[in-house]
Amino acid sequence: MYVLITGGAGFIGSHVADCLLRAGHSVRALDNLCLQVHPDGCRPAYLDGQVELIQGDVRDKRIVQKALKNTDAVIHLAAAVGVGQSMYEIDHYTDVNNRGTAVLLESVLRRPVERLVVASSMSIYGEGLYQGSDGLFVEDCERGVDQLRRGDWDMRDEAGRALDPAPTPEWKKPCLTSVYALSKYDQERLCRMIGRTYDIPVAALRFFNVYGPRQALTNPYTGVLAIFAARLLNNRPPLIFEDGRQRRDFVSVYDIAEACRLALEKPEAAGQVFNIGSGRPFSINEVARKLARAINKEIEPEIIGRYRAGDIRHCYADISRARDILGYRSRVWLDSGLEELAEWLEGQHVQDHADKARAELAARGLTL
Repeated sequence: MYVLITGGAGFIGSHVADCLLRAGHSVRALDNLCLQVHPDGCRPAYLDGQVELIQGDVRDKRIVQKALKNTDAVIHLAAAVGVGQSMYEIDHYTDVNNRGTAVLLESVLRRPVERLVVASSMSIYGEGLYQGSDGLFVEDCERGVDQLRRGDWDMRDEAGRALDPAPTPEWKKPCLTSVYALSKYDQERLCRMIGRTYDIPVAALRFFNVYGPRQALTNPYTGVLAIFAARLLNNRPPLIFEDGRQRRDFVSVYDIAEACRLALEKPEAAGQVFNIGSGRPFSINEVARKLARAINKEIEPEIIGRYRAGDIRHCYADISRARDILGYRSRVWLDSGLEELAEWLEGQHVQDHADKARAELAARGLTL
């Protein structure tokens, strides 16, 4: 197939391009090369030379129609990414993510494709699935402001008992706690709605915390491991909100790329939503320490002990649907993935913007 990847020059997009090229597909990338991700505004050296790059914005109808010419399928990755920043750049996130997807879909109606894969996000779940002491699952739970101000970080039932996190399946109801999450849910639902209406096979992939080589180290709003790496490379401690015990699912970009290929090629993926993660939870504190060891830095993380608007306590993936329908497997274990990331980080020189980002959030009242 001839595949268009929106956001195809970025961290995830470039790895997806590599994976598709190895599988014998041809690839075109549409990317605006935004400075927050590509500081020099140029085609990145890591993007395979076989990839045809069109520089342009997914909100530009003319550019999108040009990018769709003679394509068989689309993998839609283009998005403004970052929970914290989305809470004050509301117009930008809504415009890029929501309207950009609408422009793409209108263009697809003029130039139909055989398959559309859209990148969704684990952020749409808000809190992950929990289990009470009675063994019953709890979907709708959140922490109150007074609880957070006391530094009581755990999720609790109505009687005040701590709830245990459980693997989060696709059937869990969304709980949209940030502008970013809302926009990703809109992207997912809009693509599936138009797909059903116009008989376009659509698959939505809910990515969990993606890491690996080529992450944008200069962007302090996305990719927690990239943010930690930028701190460590500047001999500064990773900054961790709350108590560092919150658990996440870290998935290698190589696994993400393979999932995109499977969703593109498997007819059974049409109309489905899939979690794409590792299925293995790690605390943020533990991951920060693992990364420091991988890059030979004896630097302990700094526990801030504050809450950031839009953050959740625990969320990790149940990947059984992706395994059963797509044949997806998470093949990269965290320790080996961090070792490769550390090798890529060698010799990298990057400015650390985490303090500036934290100050920006605090000045807008987005931390407690």
